[in-house]
Amino acid sequence: MKIDVDREKCTGCGECRDICPKGPVIWKINGKAEASNLRYCHLCTLCASKCPLGAIKVIRDEINGEKEKIRT
Repeated sequence: MKIDVDREKCTGCGECRDICPKGPVIWKINGKAEASNLRYCHLCTLCASKCPLGAIKVIRDEINGEKEKIRT
């Protein structure tokens, strides 16, 4: 899982941190938003939906992403 912040769009407004249930643990705002400590993320996507400029994308891992390998 990954939270991608488009640094060109982000203004560092802090809306992502404010709406996030784990805000200060995950989000750092230093001119631009940066997500870290993602092990605490609930994958709720509130940060992405609240961003007024659409600068945040939550990228989830694929479920069973690796195809089964057939042994011969």
